Amino acid sequence: MTEEELINKLKKIERLFAGAQTDGEREAAKNASDRIRSRLKSIAGEEATVEYKFTFADMWSRKLFSALLRRYDLKPYRYKRQRHTTVMVKVPVSFVDQTLWPEFQELDEVLKNYISNITDKIIQNHIHNDSSEASVVQEPEQLE
Repeated sequence: MTEEELINKLKKIERLFAGAQTDGEREAAKNASDRIRSRLKSIAGEEATVEYKFTFADMWSRKLFSALLRRYDLKPYRYKRQRHTTVMVKVPVSFVDQTLWPEFQELDEVLKNYISNITDKIIQNHIHNDSSEASVVQEPEQLE
């Protein structure tokens, strides 16, 4: 996948979660994040916000999630002494369930696959062509 293909795929995912329902809307979905921000403001006016704590296993997912929050004018933060893998945000529950988390999961999967493929290519082309996992062997017997 090229970088351009990746960007196009990410834009398609965004349009999906913006709620484009007809072909005309899909064509005009260049303003998808504006529609999502508008929906979020509407939900926030009707529904109380809840403080969420998200924990990520890798920095790429954390960075993606924080960027997604900022795109929708949400403020990611963490408390003093919380790990760098933690992202806190105050947001309506329905927005997390219906838009934010599903969109993040799809974007995260696409980016992880892309990063993994690039890493494999670099390792195979410039380090060693065998980038398979280490072999599993029997543990040595212990002296008693």
